[in-house]
Amino acid sequence: MSAIALDLADGRTISGACDPQFAGVLAEFRTNFAERKEVGASVCITHHGRTVVDLWGGLAKPDTAEPWTRDTVSIVYSCTKAATALCLHMLVEQGLVTYETLVGDIWPEFAVGGKEATTIGMMLAHTSPVPHVTDPIKPGGLADWDYMTARVAAEPAHWVPGTRQGYHGVTYAWTVGQIVRLVSGMPLGAYFQQHVAGPLGLDFHISLPEAEEGRVAPMIAPDPAEVNFGSAFFRAATTQPGSLPNLFLTNLGGADFNSREIHAAEIGSANGITHARGLAGMYAPLANGGGALLSADRVHRMGRVSAATHSDAVLFQPMRFAMGFMTSTDNRATGGDSLILGESAFGHVGMGGSIGFADPALGLSFGYTMNRMGAGILLNARGQSLIDAAYRAVGLTSDASGAWR
Repeated sequence: MSAIALDLADGRTISGACDPQFAGVLAEFRTNFAERKEVGASVCITHHGRTVVDLWGGLAKPDTAEPWTRDTVSIVYSCTKAATALCLHMLVEQGLVTYETLVGDIWPEFAVGGKEATTIGMMLAHTSPVPHVTDPIKPGGLADWDYMTARVAAEPAHWVPGTRQGYHGVTYAWTVGQIVRLVSGMPLGAYFQQHVAGPLGLDFHISLPEAEEGRVAPMIAPDPAEVNFGSAFFRAATTQPGSLPNLFLTNLGGADFNSREIHAAEIGSANGITHARGLAGMYAPLANGGGALLSADRVHRMGRVSAATHSDAVLFQPMRFAMGFMTSTDNRATGGDSLILGESAFGHVGMGGSIGFADPALGLSFGYTMNRMGAGILLNARGQSLIDAAYRAVGLTSDASGAWR
């Protein structure tokens, strides 16, 4: 790779390394700062196990002009769901549980209120009937594992298990995370550290040690002018109290995701902290047959589309999910939010626009993190432009079908 050291017009810099074949990714990364209001960010790509892009730049903390460095990390919100799902797939691989296992066999308290027929596979694929909890979450509740698992277990089913797809934007931390904890006998964050992040050498945390807090780039809220308040999701979220979109955005117990309390907690749906290198590194084995984590057959199984709908019960738009991962979802023609990947790719977006994924057909893994959040519920132009450039670099020519080919 070629070393990169670029000065931006406003005094910020871009650093790192980039293989000449992926120069288009560097160009889009630079354009994100120049034209798309990027503040601080990182992007990393591996191809057939070799790192071909590792870039970072801008400001981690604009208030103090602290630069975004190689070791700057940030919260990646729902990208964490992929890490949580990966842990459960590893337990399935070990034969400790199956996708067909009833949740109640592992977690008896959950098997009430119409949820008795829920399976582990439904938990992974967002067809479990607990997309959120209806009654208000207590202040600080998201950081209280026992409180939240009790709330999820007691919540009546929102539909017959397996009959609807509804994004578990918050509750995934405990629907899937509690299964990991009960089956493995370890807290989710510890299991991820011991069996994934540690062996792969990843700077990726679910429950950040206090000594690492100074490296975290605080998140910057989206510009309200960029929010599509006319979308079905935001109309419901802002005008229909108690609706699933409204609960998803507002019933969070007042959680401040820039706080030490949230960074220290175990919220396997929303509080993973890493950089692009951590995301790309987690997906690299999955892009290359599973590596030491999983068999190739397991990777193929978990990356296949397992649930798809014209109207997700929470996001109010078409969505396609694998077992714990998002797959290419093209809503451009209807004005919805999209994620355009290769057809074999699977990964996860984080609120505001962070993204990690694997594309096994190409041996490609990808990670992008940033601190200035976008306003949509999937990707925005900053992340998608980097993905598009990566696919062009490996010879793909069109995304007109809804997936890169």
